[in-house]
Amino acid sequence: MSNFWKKLKKPIFCLAPMADVTDFAFRKIITKYGKPDVLWTEFVSADGLASAGKKNLLINLKYSKNEHPIVAQIFGAHPEHIKTTAKICAKLGFDGIDINMGCPDRSVEKQGAGASMMKNPKLAMEIIKSARVGAGKIPVSVKTRIGYNKIEINTWIKKLLEQELPVLTVHLRTRKEMSDVPAHWELMPQIIKLRDKISPKTLIIGNGDVKDLEEAKEKVKKYKCDGVMIGRGIFGNPWLFSPCEGGVPKGRGGENDPTLILPLAREEIKRKLKVLIEHATIFEKE
Repeated sequence: MSNFWKKLKKPIFCLAPMADVTDFAFRKIITKYGKPDVLWTEFVSADGLASAGKKNLLINLKYSKNEHPIVAQIFGAHPEHIKTTAKICAKLGFDGIDINMGCPDRSVEKQGAGASMMKNPKLAMEIIKSARVGAGKIPVSVKTRIGYNKIEINTWIKKLLEQELPVLTVHLRTRKEMSDVPAHWELMPQIIKLRDKISPKTLIIGNGDVKDLEEAKEKVKKYKCDGVMIGRGIFGNPWLFSPCEGGVPKGRGGENDPTLILPLAREEIKRKLKVLIEHATIFEKE
């Protein structure tokens, strides 16, 4: 298996896949102004990609060569469709495939996919197996939550770790909690301990409530995970993964000098407007 994850330097900092956000145009901007260690596509329906109308969904799997390593995220509850979709993703040249087993969207759950997978572990394991068959040599990972209605580290997370995944990304909230409570980062050491016992080679990436790269580094240091995935922190800040590109780097005094605050604010607005126009132009063109 060609596992690009093994070649990455830890800690690993990633941009979260977000529906209707991390499309080709968005990722192109992020790649230019502050590329993370790994990029994900928006999640794509395996049922749709395995149907006659797949051409309408292939646009969601468009990416540029500058985005490598890039992972295609898929969702679905039919093993055969997952296998077919994994084959498509492998043929398109993705570095990895990720299965979404944590999305709380009701329309996704009605299909038995996303967070619903936590209620059907047997099917979830079949989905992983089918994805691996379809993916061939590229690694198959999973993104999930710590449980459905309650915390299920010793059941659900344990079951996933037993699959010896190359990477497991854990959003540190339950499905029931949505984003209404603070992420349970205090549970990360328990997950790491379980990983070390069951599948030491599996990389654990934490997700939830991380605003910037500095905080991500603090999480890694404190909780000993292998990396952090940042989602909403990227909004309005395409320089998130390369902070020195977007403003005065710390240590130069700009953030504390009152004579520079207003000029810096004006420059920041100008930079953001420039990138906004660039993003809109790419979106319209592509």
